[in-house]
Amino acid sequence: MKEILLSLLAGILVGMLFKVLKLPAPAPPVLAGIVGIFGVYLGGKLLEWVMKLT
Repeated sequence: MKEILLSLLAGILVGMLFKVLKLPAPAPPVLAGIVGIFGVYLGGKLLEWVMKLT
């Protein structure tokens, strides 16, 4: 849980910094970004599972 809160805090700070500097957000559109992150996580878990089978 600590990692999640620290990650959220870091994201908020970066978002605020980009807003102050009037830069575009360094993130993909919301849904595409969430799906991409989930895909990376799922791919890693799938590989772990496959490696356990072999």
